Amino acid sequence: MIKTFRSGGIHPADNKISADSPIETVAPEGTVRIFLSQHIGAPATPVVAKGDRVKTGQLIAKAAGFVSANIHSSVSGTVTGIDATADHLGIKKDAITIKVEDDEWIDDIDRSDSIVREIKLTPEEILKKIADLGLVGLGGAAFPSHVKLSVPPGKTAKYLIINAAECEPYLTSDYRVMMEHTEELMIGIQILKKAIGVPVAYVGIEVNKPKAMEKLNALISEYRGIEIVPLRKKYPQGGEKQLIKAVTDREVPSGGLPIDVGAIVHNVGTTFSVYEAVQKNKPLIDNVVTVTGKNLPVQKNLLVRVGTPVSRLMAIAGGIPENTGKIIFGGPMMGKAASNPDAPTQKSTSAVLLMPEKESHRGQPSACIRCSRCVQVCPMNLEPYLLKRLSERKMFDKSETNSAHDCIECGSCAYICPANIPLLDYIRLSKTEVLKMKRNRK
Repeated sequence: MIKTFRSGGIHPADNKISADSPIETVAPEGTVRIFLSQHIGAPATPVVAKGDRVKTGQLIAKAAGFVSANIHSSVSGTVTGIDATADHLGIKKDAITIKVEDDEWIDDIDRSDSIVREIKLTPEEILKKIADLGLVGLGGAAFPSHVKLSVPPGKTAKYLIINAAECEPYLTSDYRVMMEHTEELMIGIQILKKAIGVPVAYVGIEVNKPKAMEKLNALISEYRGIEIVPLRKKYPQGGEKQLIKAVTDREVPSGGLPIDVGAIVHNVGTTFSVYEAVQKNKPLIDNVVTVTGKNLPVQKNLLVRVGTPVSRLMAIAGGIPENTGKIIFGGPMMGKAASNPDAPTQKSTSAVLLMPEKESHRGQPSACIRCSRCVQVCPMNLEPYLLKRLSERKMFDKSETNSAHDCIECGSCAYICPANIPLLDYIRLSKTEVLKMKRNRK
């Protein structure tokens, strides 16, 4: 039975034009800049100084609290500075700059191609390993993985859901991991099952990925307690709340978290990094980045060291086409247009999309025609047109009453609006203010 979430959703073109491009490893060179804040929570605190020599995989910044993440050097070389560096949005954040000199790894990391199947660590040791090696969610939010796996008192984990939907147009990094590291992914799922103590894991995957589904199903008999759940192709199927609804028919309450209904969700990239951390002792120092665009000379899925300049990735894909209108970090629906194409990659960088000039411009906004399409497609059952009006008038108390904080920022409303109104921009403003009000009350 093919499942999906019920409320809202849209059907943008897949544009998975990089799907058949195998993962290529990008060797480190030049200089990398590794942000101290590339995860939700407190920025990490440096444990190295200018002039220090570091090795690949070495701890260079320590988590500053429970909701934070350790950061490790993605290269070996000399620390040349710890100072402010502009990210892809042009926002300056503290980063550790390292000049690449060679590629000497710390001794603890197993760099062999052999697959380690036996899981020797206890649940407590698994969580500690995940925290120690700096794992964060690679689905976009970059939430520290050990925090998500630490079930709060009074809550019980009943469902482990692996997000293999990859519903965002253009993105294919998770797809390539499923195709090229299928068994490691299955072992990663078993590790997560053991960590939170659930007997069954559910892999939600859209039916537009038949080859990946076939590869996963071929290993089901060897890795019991894993169920493949076919999902209808619909955006935003990969949203946590939508995926939970599709797989379990449970609904996360307003303002709630997945664990409130017993669910823990990790995406494919994160699960693979769990395998590498627990079985290979490898910190999160690289990830697969899709470099794609209709006018790019070649499509690429690149295994990239954290901190690599994005300009280098685009050069590997043939350079920036002359008619490029926007460079987007992420996909076209939830990604952000880059003002700084020389920005370094972060742990959660999933894609770099080069959009042609013709497709990159928003249409000129006109008056709302009250067609209610934004309401029909909202997967959170909100009223985007109303939230836009409240945001314009800075009526943030009423924005809270109308659940602006529940917006998952999927962009479906703006995508479908025939009046070209940037609904999501207004709702983001309201959401920010509402969350600030809620924090101040606490």
